[in-house]
Amino acid sequence: MAQREIQSPLPGTFYRKPAPDRPPFVKEGDTVKVGDVIGLVEVMKMFNEVHADQAGKVVRFLAENEAAVEAGQPLLVVEG
Repeated sequence: MAQREIQSPLPGTFYRKPAPDRPPFVKEGDTVKVGDVIGLVEVMKMFNEVHADQAGKVVRFLAENEAAVEAGQPLLVVEG
């Protein structure tokens, strides 16, 4: 099966969780569908949802929680 990367649509801070005391949107090994929220990117106190643009199993995250990311930077790898 082919592996593909889901990239950040914006520069900012990447969050894997909706809030510090909540579980992550997705974890490695989870299956995602097109349109599922996989994280948030914060830009100037505005939180933008990052959606899966392909379906498959989450293989690994390439960006850590609360990491600074650039537009187009790979966030995670999906196999499907």
